[in-house]
Amino acid sequence: MALFALACGSPVCAQAGKKKPAVVRADAAPDVVTYGRRDDVVAFARQAAETRGLDADWAIAQLAQARYQPSVAKLVMPPPAGVAKNWEAYRARFVEPQRIREGLRWWQANEAALARAEARWGVPPDVVAAIVGVETFYGRILGNHKVIDALATLAFDFPSGRSDRSSFYREELGAFLQWCSNEGRDPQGVKGSYAGAIGLPQFMPSSILKYAIDFDEDGRIDLDTHGADVVGSVAHYFAQFGWQRDLPTHYPVAPPGELRERAVLLAPDILPSFSPAQFTEHGAVLDEAGLAHSGPLALVELHNGDNAPSYVAGTRNFYVVTRYNWSSYYAMAVIELARAMRQMRPPPAAE
Repeated sequence: MALFALACGSPVCAQAGKKKPAVVRADAAPDVVTYGRRDDVVAFARQAAETRGLDADWAIAQLAQARYQPSVAKLVMPPPAGVAKNWEAYRARFVEPQRIREGLRWWQANEAALARAEARWGVPPDVVAAIVGVETFYGRILGNHKVIDALATLAFDFPSGRSDRSSFYREELGAFLQWCSNEGRDPQGVKGSYAGAIGLPQFMPSSILKYAIDFDEDGRIDLDTHGADVVGSVAHYFAQFGWQRDLPTHYPVAPPGELRERAVLLAPDILPSFSPAQFTEHGAVLDEAGLAHSGPLALVELHNGDNAPSYVAGTRNFYVVTRYNWSSYYAMAVIELARAMRQMRPPPAAE
């Protein structure tokens, strides 16, 4: 969900850059890493404390308890090459009866907060509920990794074999310590995903600081158990990335028959860049609603393994969903789960 960080130019990063590339150790290997004894970690803690207004001794003490996790280093590695993308299979993982039923229950339990969020930011209840469903199955799959261990592993021992994102995880580790300090939380007790994402909406720590809100106004942001805070934080996140009230996420489209024309429309990827008229000029066929759309569109291609790809014309709101996770497959899964719940939700009782 979080943006890739730029390469860090700080003395801490420069010092870390002199180390030999980290390797993924076996799960059975003894835990020999005590991060508090490493000069680069202590330097990072001091710098983070100064930058973020933390107590340096507290930050150093917290990182001294962090441990390298081999499983985290393995999980962050890319999937094996050669696996074909398959939208139909991806959709089936998330748009299925049990998740729809759980989503309807969660929607009902948080109906007041969802209605309030829609009134304030224009994000529909079904979309907010679908985000929670795709991310954590409404709290069933929150992750069982100690967040401080996961972030320290990826910040200070990022595995070789893929592009180095250690600077990104250093920023997230600093944000995590800041959030814990702000909220009076014990950093050693917070659990999350292997990448450090937290709570029902799986916010990275920097996103918690920027976008999470105390929607139930109890003086605390709780993304694990407080449905109102989850609702408000997801809707606020979407609003900050430009969600437009009442704008569809996409329209049906038949792609251009000529590969060169199709390539032109696919070149910007999921960034809306073409008017409906330009879609037509390049040979794409929109329905009546799509032709009447007043903003830019993106031709979104979803591969289906050995079968023909699927296509939609994505709007700015489709692009906003991808800001949560930079994947058109993810965005369509959220949209399709939202649609399924909306269709199955009982109509309001007559007054």
